[in-house]
Amino acid sequence: MFSSSPVIAIAIDRRDWHARQLYAAFRSAGRDVFLFRLQDVAFTPGGLAFPGWSGLPGAVFVRAVAAGSFEEVTRRLGVLHALSALDVPVWNRASAIERCVDKSATAFLLARAGLPTPPTWTVEGHAAAAALIAEEGGVFVLKPLFGAQGRGLRLIAAAADLPPPETVAGVYHLQRFIAPRAARYRDFRLLVCRGRLIAAMVREAERWVTNVHQGGRPLAFDPPPDLVSLALAAAEAVGADYAGVDLILDREERPWILEVNSMPGWRGLQTVSRTPIAAALAAALLEAP
Repeated sequence: MFSSSPVIAIAIDRRDWHARQLYAAFRSAGRDVFLFRLQDVAFTPGGLAFPGWSGLPGAVFVRAVAAGSFEEVTRRLGVLHALSALDVPVWNRASAIERCVDKSATAFLLARAGLPTPPTWTVEGHAAAAALIAEEGGVFVLKPLFGAQGRGLRLIAAAADLPPPETVAGVYHLQRFIAPRAARYRDFRLLVCRGRLIAAMVREAERWVTNVHQGGRPLAFDPPPDLVSLALAAAEAVGADYAGVDLILDREERPWILEVNSMPGWRGLQTVSRTPIAAALAAALLEAP
């Protein structure tokens, strides 16, 4: 699977717990590893230049793409596109990251693949969002189009609940709210990679936002085959080699795919899983054809 170099490069934003876990996992597998930031890679007449490294890595594992201006993020994703064009395996590829970072694209691809995902609308402007809510009725979850870790979520039951356009960069991404089956709110995170389940957890909370970073409690979970199949299909729909897939059951116990994350964290998941997750991801990349 490797290009001419056996060295693994890990794209990071900072040297956090995840970066250290991945570094140790690839080193334990006998590989040389270097950490780098996409913003530090330069396009040159000869291709790409990595800071402190000559030539190209054998493969790149993308842990994070740092936030920045539209131009900065576009260039960083361009580095990943260029690596793929140079036949360097990239997990996840820029195309998969782009599809998952943009929640409207994720929802479109899931629905197009015939997978159960809550009805979702993405419109520009307060007037368009207000008209949509008046026409459709019911309760929605307003999500930042580009967002993670449960930040910026709002429940919207009427047009009066909509925030001003400047708080959502002019874009209203509205997903039908799935009411809980019981008093406690619960959903599921499944981490999948190349056609198999790596680890899973229940996220439980007293309020409707269950993300661990927002106070949700992770619990051990052995998912049934139907949820595993949905998570695998969701990752395939967006073209991700590995992904964190969030699912929920409605009051009739029907499963729905909420989101697909192409750069998922797993610190909370690791606390309830016996699988060494970083090692499993590293092994999957190294074993890939």
